[in-house]
Amino acid sequence: MTKTSDQAGAATGPGAAGAGIADELLGFLAARTKTTWEHDQDLFAVGGMSSLFAMQLVVHLEKTYGITISGADLMLDNFRTVDAMVRLVHKLGGDRAAAAAGTTAGE
Repeated sequence: MTKTSDQAGAATGPGAAGAGIADELLGFLAARTKTTWEHDQDLFAVGGMSSLFAMQLVVHLEKTYGITISGADLMLDNFRTVDAMVRLVHKLGGDRAAAAAGTTAGE
């Protein structure tokens, strides 16, 4: 259940920024759940995420990438996989998300 950053970048979108965000999220998830996740693995389907942990993840994404997640963006599908979360960060953060990926990875 390991992945390389090349795999994450290819699956998540805009080059190094997508890979950086994916790597940071995979690290965050691994640290909190003590499990290694794939970038395209459905976290809810395999029991990796509770509703409480999903809210902690929302707070993490907002603080780490300087975005605000609200309204329709809070739908479950945006948090099912690391790939989906990377797309959400890019959608809400634009250039800030790409810059943040280089400065916050591993925090």
